[in-house]
Amino acid sequence: MPVGSPRGRRLRRAALPAAVSLLVVLGAQAFGAPSASGAPEAASAAAAPPPDGPAPAWLVADLDSGRILGSRDPYRTYAPASTIKPLLAMVVMDQVNPAAAMRATAANADVECSCVGLVPGSVYTARQLLDALLMVSGNDAANALADMVGGHQVAAQKMNVKAYQLGARSTRAGSPSGLDGPGWESATTPNDLGVIYRAALNYPLFAQIIHQSTALFPDGKGGVKQIASHDHLLPNYPGFIGGKTGYTNLAKETYVAMAQRNGRRLIAVLMYGSDELWDQGRALLDWGFSVS
Repeated sequence: MPVGSPRGRRLRRAALPAAVSLLVVLGAQAFGAPSASGAPEAASAAAAPPPDGPAPAWLVADLDSGRILGSRDPYRTYAPASTIKPLLAMVVMDQVNPAAAMRATAANADVECSCVGLVPGSVYTARQLLDALLMVSGNDAANALADMVGGHQVAAQKMNVKAYQLGARSTRAGSPSGLDGPGWESATTPNDLGVIYRAALNYPLFAQIIHQSTALFPDGKGGVKQIASHDHLLPNYPGFIGGKTGYTNLAKETYVAMAQRNGRRLIAVLMYGSDELWDQGRALLDWGFSVS
């Protein structure tokens, strides 16, 4: 669920995790490659210390080489909330033509929001639902897309298979949307989210959707309405590629941001934040671009 969604609709209170390691690693490894001890290795090169912020677990990495420029607890598991949605998007893009259409049901719309506002009985294309999924974090859109690939449980299973194939071996999707609850929690790590988003950028449609500020969406009355990206960095961070926010009580604030500058493409993954993560995301990207 996106940052800024009504707290009254958020899910159950999270238990605090085990003590968070303060080890910060600079340029030691690549995605998916923890050290033998399970903790990242320290880099020998000196660098300015990375900025701190509300998220105790984070990672900054080069999207092209996979090199991790800096991290804190990149292999600890956390609930992802809506930052898991690109995994569903890849499953859908692998199997469904963007022009394929489905008719929304009452079950699709009966979900904790953030929602795009699906109207039961109205027809939507997969492309429209992907816009809603990635731009406004529509949980109703996630339900509808899940139906297009076999239903809620089948979609989650396919997301888990996709994560395994990508090398995101600490990831488990308990729901298509990232919503969580007893018996259907999702889990991932900052490193795994880096792996997932790096792979998702290879899908031109994904890259297009996360970079667009607005899109037209059926209003369920025979017309269209405009939906707008929830990402605050999209309109004002130079070279911003796109990103995804998330929130549940279990996950707390989560955020993934990607940008390019001077021929370099970086990703910042932030998890378990105690407050909104826009400023920390911006600062980590700036720091990453300053590191050679």
